[in-house]
Amino acid sequence: MSKEIQNLAKDTVIYGLSSMLGRFLNWCLVPLYTYKLIQAEFGEVTNLYAWMSLLLVILTYGMETGYFRFVDENKTPWKTFSTCMTSLTASSFAFLGLIILFLSPISNAIGYSTHKDYIIMTALILTMDAISAVPFAMLRYKKKAIKFASLKMLFIFLNIVFNVFFLVLAPMIWNSHPELISWFYNPNYGVGYILVANVLCTLVVLLTLLPEIFKMKWSFDYDLLKKILRYSFPLLILGIAGIMNQTVDKILYPYLGGNGDLNLAKEQLGIYGANYKIAIIMVMFTQAFRYAYEPFIFAKTGSKDKRNSYADAMKYFIIFSLLIFLSVIFYLDIIRYFINPKYFPGLKIVPIVMAAQLFFGIVFNLSLWYKLIDRTRWGAYFSVLGLIITLVINFIFVPKYGYIACAWAAFICYAVMMLSSYFVGQHYYPINYNLKSIFGYTLLAIILYTISSYVTIDNIVWRLIFRTLLLFVFIAYVIKKDLPLKNIPYINKLLK
Repeated sequence: MSKEIQNLAKDTVIYGLSSMLGRFLNWCLVPLYTYKLIQAEFGEVTNLYAWMSLLLVILTYGMETGYFRFVDENKTPWKTFSTCMTSLTASSFAFLGLIILFLSPISNAIGYSTHKDYIIMTALILTMDAISAVPFAMLRYKKKAIKFASLKMLFIFLNIVFNVFFLVLAPMIWNSHPELISWFYNPNYGVGYILVANVLCTLVVLLTLLPEIFKMKWSFDYDLLKKILRYSFPLLILGIAGIMNQTVDKILYPYLGGNGDLNLAKEQLGIYGANYKIAIIMVMFTQAFRYAYEPFIFAKTGSKDKRNSYADAMKYFIIFSLLIFLSVIFYLDIIRYFINPKYFPGLKIVPIVMAAQLFFGIVFNLSLWYKLIDRTRWGAYFSVLGLIITLVINFIFVPKYGYIACAWAAFICYAVMMLSSYFVGQHYYPINYNLKSIFGYTLLAIILYTISSYVTIDNIVWRLIFRTLLLFVFIAYVIKKDLPLKNIPYINKLLK
């Protein structure tokens, strides 16, 4: 394992531990939601946050990657930061103003005519998140991984505290001493308090970022902004199509599912959304890897051995992704109890969604070729192709098969994007990926997954022991082929 890959691994661990711990803690809110909210209400939460994910991509319009691309080309990197920051702040406040101005028609159009306050809070969250995007990118650029991780953890911690207060403690106080909280608490507000908690957390994090923001010199460069926008615009198209691939099923499901019954559709969306959260572990790893990998690929531009490093990064990403996949599937009998048992019918989507997210991680790894040679439009092409596939499958099959069609749509979408990006990338920016090794690991994972699925063991203890042995087979293969114990820091000292 090269020094560069070891450094990448170290940053991934820092980002990953905070991201995985934070996501895990946030994940622990899922049982709270599934027990405190009815399925239709959890469906509303799933729908609202799908809208947020899509709109946040639009509001940041590729500025994070644009910042990384141009910050080293300018002798005054603070100018790149201030230019991006000025643009994002102006556009974010313009968005907030438009939402307030057209609140009623927007609320009616997306089905929240009786909850306009939900739309206002959503807009506030998005505005603050968009303004925070470049400061967080700057922390990554400056290798301030610990501060970055700490602020992300602060958000998660506060989010949990506020959610527990509004959904657990406040109802208890209301039942015993309502006069103490009646001035601000409404026991029937439900979903609204999830948004209130998010607004408060996002505000605190933004305030915490202000010292980093204001200690920079401010200088707006219009010509630089045009360069960044020209570079980032294809990434915006890519981002919109990409995030729609992840969220469009949750946005459209109320209109496609439930056989025309909106309440039933929301209930089914709640089941789908809760089980989708189980697969979030794969998303956590991909996100942690992305935080470290994006600055890494641009910093490596002038290195002679960069393609070998990229190939190694892909191999190790796939190895650890497959390990995560097998771990979740093998221990699903335990993990599933993080959600209310009434959501168990949706467990069948978990392996499909996790495999789809693994493909998505590979797509991100492959995306380096068009980012490095400034052909970002190809990313837009692949994402639009994936979006077309997602929409076609959802419109044709969701009305008949429900949310299982959503899961398969994601699987097929990312598989096609992965293959397309690989073959086109090999033409424009050939990288000698170790396909033999990658196929070997993938085949082994498929075999172990198949064995675990078809070997029936009624006793849960023995079933888990059997699956643990299968997992050890994969780990042993990794150690033998690509990760000898003597090469792992700290463990090598113990061996000596």
